[in-house]
Amino acid sequence: MKKNLHFVGIDISADDFTVSIFDDPALPIKTQGPFLNSSKGFEIFKQWLSSHHVNTKNSILCLEATGIYGEQLCYWLNAQGFRVAVEPPLKVKRSFDIKGHKTEPVDSRQIAEYAFRFHDELKFWQPRHEIIEQIKVLLSTREQFVQQRTADMNNLHALRRKVVQTPLANKFYQNTIQHLSKQIKQIEKEIQKLIDQDSNFKKTVSLLKTIPGVAMLLAANLLVVTNGFTRELYYKKLAAYIGVCPYKHESGSSVYKKPRSVRYGPARLRKLLRLAARSLKTHKKPYRYYFLQKSAQGKESALILNNIANKLLKIICAIIKSEKPYQENFKSINPCILS
Repeated sequence: MKKNLHFVGIDISADDFTVSIFDDPALPIKTQGPFLNSSKGFEIFKQWLSSHHVNTKNSILCLEATGIYGEQLCYWLNAQGFRVAVEPPLKVKRSFDIKGHKTEPVDSRQIAEYAFRFHDELKFWQPRHEIIEQIKVLLSTREQFVQQRTADMNNLHALRRKVVQTPLANKFYQNTIQHLSKQIKQIEKEIQKLIDQDSNFKKTVSLLKTIPGVAMLLAANLLVVTNGFTRELYYKKLAAYIGVCPYKHESGSSVYKKPRSVRYGPARLRKLLRLAARSLKTHKKPYRYYFLQKSAQGKESALILNNIANKLLKIICAIIKSEKPYQENFKSINPCILS
């Protein structure tokens, strides 16, 4: 599949980007740049690709996930018909020796070589649904406002304990907290409004909200992470991606660590899952009995809550696939028993 394919590595920054073309290990890598990170620079970049006989059918373009810096280029390349892969920077970095120079030309050559070596593992980038993109931004904004409100509440609590009071400072903090609370509620209403605009999103989120412990925020974050409930719906893969899947660390008779999650992935979704697990442990008898039983066996609280979060995630995936609401006393039956 690699025959006659050009692998283009792009090292991008806020203002410009550098490009390398990797054709074959026996051939020199062609590098050019910087190109302006703008529409004008994109057109010049396309002309340079054409001068090296690179087109939409015989090439794969790869760049690192650098947030907003590469977004405009990805949209432009996708509109032109190019196949674009956006890879995690850490994954690219670990594919090479850490020694050596680090410059934009070097990085672009490494990205191009990475695309050549891991061609069969690349996943091509596609723009998100407009509603999903808006929900993603609103969820991030809400998280920032919540953190800011928490910091202001802590500061106000500290000021109120001082011997010498400063009423003006207390008033400003109170006003800021009230304003942030109003904005957070407004954001939540807007997220729900956006979900309701798409019939499929609205239906699936409504089904998820029938599950104990699942509210709008958790459902909305799942909607974004799964790209509208279209990918990573196998709960073990989803748990590994979110970072609630414990991994063993053992080797021979001398190396042993307790299983623990890697804590990579979307932190906000991981936090919401753990909060949901706490709620289930407190308010639902089956989960409370499970927690007490495991505690009596000497298991740590964090591990038990992580297990509950995994159970919840398994139910969520089952509800999405079945398109049926949650049933509290539901019991699955092996089809082999019925035959």
